[in-house]
Amino acid sequence: MSNADDAVLRPLGPEDPQEISGYRLLAKIGEGGMGSVYLSRTRGNQPIALKVIRREFAQEQDFRVRFEREVQAARRVQGYHIVPVLDHDTSGERPWLATAFVPGLALDDALAAHGPLPLPAVFQLIGCTAQALHSVHAASVVHRDLKPSNILLGSNGPWVIDFGIARATDTTQLTRSGGFIGTPQYMSPEHALGRTVTAATDVFALGLIAAVVATGRHPYGDGGGLSIAAAIANTPQQAPDLSGYPEPLRQLLERCLQSDAAQRPSPAELAEWCGRVAGRELRDFDGWLPEPLTAEIARRERSAQAQAQAQAQAPAQTPPPPAYTPTVAPEHVRPAYAPTQASAQAPGPVPPAYAPTQGPGHPGYGASTAPAYATPSYSAPSAQAVPAPARRSRVPLVVGAGILVVALAAGGTWYFTHNDEEGGAQQTAGDNKDKTAEAPKDAAPAAQSSGSTPAPQASGRTYTAVFKDKPVKFLAPREFGKVNAVDLDFPKVAPFGDIGYNDRELTMGYDSVESVTPFGKSRGATPEQCETGAATDPIPEKLPQSDLGGADSAIVQGDLLCTVTSKGNLAMVKIVGVEPSTDRLYKVPTYLTEVTLWKR
Repeated sequence: MSNADDAVLRPLGPEDPQEISGYRLLAKIGEGGMGSVYLSRTRGNQPIALKVIRREFAQEQDFRVRFEREVQAARRVQGYHIVPVLDHDTSGERPWLATAFVPGLALDDALAAHGPLPLPAVFQLIGCTAQALHSVHAASVVHRDLKPSNILLGSNGPWVIDFGIARATDTTQLTRSGGFIGTPQYMSPEHALGRTVTAATDVFALGLIAAVVATGRHPYGDGGGLSIAAAIANTPQQAPDLSGYPEPLRQLLERCLQSDAAQRPSPAELAEWCGRVAGRELRDFDGWLPEPLTAEIARRERSAQAQAQAQAQAPAQTPPPPAYTPTVAPEHVRPAYAPTQASAQAPGPVPPAYAPTQGPGHPGYGASTAPAYATPSYSAPSAQAVPAPARRSRVPLVVGAGILVVALAAGGTWYFTHNDEEGGAQQTAGDNKDKTAEAPKDAAPAAQSSGSTPAPQASGRTYTAVFKDKPVKFLAPREFGKVNAVDLDFPKVAPFGDIGYNDRELTMGYDSVESVTPFGKSRGATPEQCETGAATDPIPEKLPQSDLGGADSAIVQGDLLCTVTSKGNLAMVKIVGVEPSTDRLYKVPTYLTEVTLWKR
């Protein structure tokens, strides 16, 4: 890894589009075997990464069908240490995918620059990654391409990215011509032999990662990718020699690297075992990595955040003609609704943006200046407002607390795969169907002041009451990895997968509350006061359970919380009661509320 060039964002070139489906592209993050990734912004002024698929894949109708199905399934995946898919489109000339992002350092970069990790950090890393796989598999999705470049190290733990959309490429010219789908060094025996891939495949890959992270040595040697894949495929006849690995790492490897998939541990079992062996809580990330690595992560987070802010502040340039016709021509631009102001610190545990560099490297994402690992880099959000995307056939997503992640595959491996059960993917397509919603045409330009984001104008509007004081119970789940979503336009609270991303304003997690649209506190119950409060008195986008409940709680009885909803309406949530949690671990209270909605 080289620190000579800290830039992770590049200006758009004449071959790059200026807009995709109403999303204005601000800069280029990187490119790889499946396409190019661009920085953009949501209507809520949060950065996202848009990946535009290469033309040769886009021309394959089978690819489009599979891409749509696999991404729909992937959008159902939610959980801690997981980076969600936020939006996508397969109907235009070039299919695209948007993800969320957390600045950090790819695990392969960390190994190349700093060497193996201490065993306690290894077990914490593997345990957290196993928890992420548990969430992936719970949604009937198999990663299929788990490897060091698909794990980000952050100050708030590891994040799993790029759920391998390898299955979407199964019928493309790439595979018909004998191409390899997946990364050979981290395949399971069944994957290398072309047999059915199940959740146990990801556990095998995680075992290989554990060996490399702890010692720098791959259990199947240091040969080329295909020779290692051949050795892995031969595991039933000749198991790898694990005698050189220290205890208790060897115990983990012996279980995870079983040739019989049925003999491997489940991700939940593996996470529980790693928690015991690590000697600390898996979610205790205070000093979890060696100091040099911690400092490098912090440096990258600051650098990426500064670059993203500079891009947002740069005046709009007259763009060169786009390389291809935008999917939807912009009809009008709606002013960005004021998000909470970004702090000088790096974001907390929010979904990640993955920005690979270019050039040759191992079959991972982007290039590497180190001999063994690719060198992706990451970009962070800024507080500067950027014009929102123009209206298109669906509402542009509004990202809560964070920034985005996109992983670029150099060898034709990329985003989300599903197992052989078709029902889940079909159901997901129905559950996450995009709703059409018009952005208000009367939105006045937002006023700017130094050091703050623009706020919507509260004066001069006409408000029409849709409903008033509807009782809604904001109930947090009491199970690890579970999340409830809140749709204030309805209004209703339901399990995460039952409310589409474009319909959510808030999520109630097992250990935190996160806003998807920006919320603020109102000083009064009129719509004018509500909209002013939403813009001028923001609450944090993410509230951990430690900030909820008790006398110093960020949300207390009597509060009036206001937001502009995903459908462009104005919602006011009155907190009429707070019921403390009685759970020993998960302390997010239940909020009794009355919801009022106005059409703006």
